[in-house]
Amino acid sequence: MRKLIYLLPLALLILVSAFRNSPFTIHHSPLTEDTLHYADEKHFKNIQQLTFGGDNAEAYFSFDGKWIIFQRTNPKEGIMCDEMFIGKIPKFGEQFIYKKISSGKGRTTCGAFMKDGKHIIYASTHLGADTCPPVPDRKKYGNKYIWPLYDSYDIFMADINGKIVKQLTKSKGYDAEATLSPDGKKMIYTSDKYGDIDLYVMDLKTGKEKRITNTLGYDGGAWFSPDGKKIIWRASRPSTPEEIKEYKDLLAENLVAPTHMEVYIANADGTNVKQVTNFGQANWAPAYMPDSKRIIFASNHEYKRGFPFNLYTINEDGSNLQKISRDKGFDAFPMFSPDGKKIIFCSNRNNGGTRDTNVFIADWVE
Repeated sequence: MRKLIYLLPLALLILVSAFRNSPFTIHHSPLTEDTLHYADEKHFKNIQQLTFGGDNAEAYFSFDGKWIIFQRTNPKEGIMCDEMFIGKIPKFGEQFIYKKISSGKGRTTCGAFMKDGKHIIYASTHLGADTCPPVPDRKKYGNKYIWPLYDSYDIFMADINGKIVKQLTKSKGYDAEATLSPDGKKMIYTSDKYGDIDLYVMDLKTGKEKRITNTLGYDGGAWFSPDGKKIIWRASRPSTPEEIKEYKDLLAENLVAPTHMEVYIANADGTNVKQVTNFGQANWAPAYMPDSKRIIFASNHEYKRGFPFNLYTINEDGSNLQKISRDKGFDAFPMFSPDGKKIIFCSNRNNGGTRDTNVFIADWVE
């Protein structure tokens, strides 16, 4: 649900290829742009590719910073739609070993570790059907990029052996995009249960929850700040009659077009909402940096053609925009380790001219 990978046209994805590097090689050939580390990426050091092949995305750290959870599709391996995987972060130069933790039924998305390190949460459609849910026919909508809001998505808690131990949401409609507060006690997630796509915060112990956004438009991909005082998310805000009609028409078909999104912040209870970006196009996958003041996000705002997507940092007041990554295709889903020393992200880089998106980790240099 959170992915914008397929916004990239085929011409972009057929990049000049060198060869597939080992997980620890940094390739700097001036004859190709298929590399692990671009010269201008001054905030990355010791970059390492963790996955090879397929569509790997939304990789997030465990609370102790030793593991990651991510979702993966790879038809060559019989993984026809996103399934959930976990793996221990390797030492630099070592191979990344991971295992599937979801059941293989339905489609999964948006995984997160619980604070105890023994459980995870993720959204799944498996109660609707064992098979992958159908992908929308974009030709019907003028080839517009659209996301399906599968109403069979609910959020589940499982142990790290894959056994589901609790169903956290049970409402009719789309419930997904869940993350946790720094103390591990609250879950923020996206739902369309009351007719619009809004954010909700649930107390995991009691199950009580509060709707914290109420403005027409898509609100999703939310995270708490490391200090737990604020939240950050992406939102669309249709304003003209034409935009509102299109948004409502798509929503009635359990769809949303996420091509115009901006970054928003608020207090953890949803008060004091502020819009951070106003760049147009798609500004998304935002997260607070370790200081709980600066922000990192993905955006295609520099390119009217809709690509590349790169990573940027910005202050809460919208000042001091800095471009962080330089891939000519897709860099997104940035997330810092709990100690702030490492960054993980997903990218088209070093994919040998294929459509593959892989997970990368690097030391962060201020």
